[in-house]
Amino acid sequence: MKNLELFIFLFFLIQSVAYSQGKLIESKVYKWDDLTAEKRPQGEARQILEGTTPHFKLCKVHASTLLPKGRMRPAAYTQENEELIIVKEGELTVTIEGKTKVIKPGGIALIMSGDMRETINLSDKNTTYYVFQYNSIEPVDIERGKKAGGSLMLNWDEISFKPHDKGGRRDFYNRPTSMCKRFEMHVTTLNEGLMSHEAHQHKAAEIIFLINSQNDEKDSKAQETINGVWHDSKVGDIVFLQSNDWHGLRNVGKGTCTYFAFQFE
Repeated sequence: MKNLELFIFLFFLIQSVAYSQGKLIESKVYKWDDLTAEKRPQGEARQILEGTTPHFKLCKVHASTLLPKGRMRPAAYTQENEELIIVKEGELTVTIEGKTKVIKPGGIALIMSGDMRETINLSDKNTTYYVFQYNSIEPVDIERGKKAGGSLMLNWDEISFKPHDKGGRRDFYNRPTSMCKRFEMHVTTLNEGLMSHEAHQHKAAEIIFLINSQNDEKDSKAQETINGVWHDSKVGDIVFLQSNDWHGLRNVGKGTCTYFAFQFE
């Protein structure tokens, strides 16, 4: 009887720990065409993924579409989650701690935990952008984020292009943040028919997604190998790669393909 009672106790303990830690995000291609657009007063929202990694008790991604001319102006707010915004289409006016910038396609806003922020579409067209939110298992370190430079906003044309033998890249940042010991993000332009590098693994979780670039001849198309299985990916899709999963990307479209890649731990 004691063994049975111990088994039941351990079973519920394991279930409780698993529930408190949340579900590990599956490594896969989250396809834009499969997402459900939820109508909202200010536009639309598409929930993409939510779960955990070995370093984050919360990691979630959604896409928002805002109607033009600020029809619904949300109040400025703060949150514990750190946040990364990447504009897909249109223009997004972002204010962080009193500093305002218009973020255009391919531009980003990295917002530290606790900073006051506001996002609004003041243009005359719809604006669509990705929102990546994450909260570390280790305690938030506001001072670490400030010492590394704090929140930042960058547009595509502010980042220099560095050509290499496979195409080239744009380095956005590689630094600590309030939630990350290291957060590195860059954009790769990969020539037709090439693989970025052989399948590899690392402890940092990674997100990859294709975008349209002025230099791409057509919409980017790629395939991602995840633990030995190839998956198709196109512009708009999100590729999530869990910690230590094997992965690699190859360009299977016509002309170059361009994609964001970022690792965080």
